[in-house]
Amino acid sequence: MEIKDSVALITGGGRGIGEVCAKELAKAGAKVSICDLEQEGIDRVVKEIKEAGGEAIGVYGNVVSEEDQKRFFMETIDAFGKLNILIPSAGIIRDGTVVSTDKETGKVIKKMSLEQWQSVIDVNLTGTFISVRDAIEAMVNGGWEGILFVISSINKTGQIGQLNYSSTKVADALMPKILVGEFMLRNIRNIRAVGIAPGYVGTPILKDMDQKALNAILQDVHLGRLVEPEEVVRLIMHCIENDAINATTIEITGGVCYSKSIAK
Repeated sequence: MEIKDSVALITGGGRGIGEVCAKELAKAGAKVSICDLEQEGIDRVVKEIKEAGGEAIGVYGNVVSEEDQKRFFMETIDAFGKLNILIPSAGIIRDGTVVSTDKETGKVIKKMSLEQWQSVIDVNLTGTFISVRDAIEAMVNGGWEGILFVISSINKTGQIGQLNYSSTKVADALMPKILVGEFMLRNIRNIRAVGIAPGYVGTPILKDMDQKALNAILQDVHLGRLVEPEEVVRLIMHCIENDAINATTIEITGGVCYSKSIAK
């Protein structure tokens, strides 16, 4: 599929990987819809894309709301006439072990709260589901060629302190295979589905963290540095343009390894 003149809807497009996706796709000639919960980020990214000669709109809303997501798609299609690319990059973390124990007594003194669990499920899994479901509806009914991305993580293999997050990312990673199987069942031939599973990416949150902690993380990365957001986006753009990439989740990690052991 050609990127030029395509239309992309990006949740979480006001920051991080979503922002870089929006800017790089616009630079390549796509029309982009920036959907986010932070109006300031939406306005800034849309302004910068337009100043660079690209086409973009912004839509404010929360991915956990069906009504907000309905507006994402309606306003995108009203503005640009179609939809070809979905990148649901909105996501959160609420890290913590399931229980914490007292060092002296060994008794449980703290538990992961239901809110801590459910908020991550709602955004990372349910939000992605709503985006994917509604994009399929739009692409099928519009007859438009399309590709659906889901954003997983290398921590789909499991990570201590991230039971909530890892659970969502392993579920996200399964979506492309199931979706394409259902497309075959329903004779839907115009849509592909691809998962992207990054490792540690050089977003502001990671780059601004304590440098000793960051260096400890990078000791287990064969590349020896963070993956840059632009490298993740180049993979996404390659997937858009290569029609044979379908029904799979691709890792881009720089070689994240278990400590002194094999790659994840």
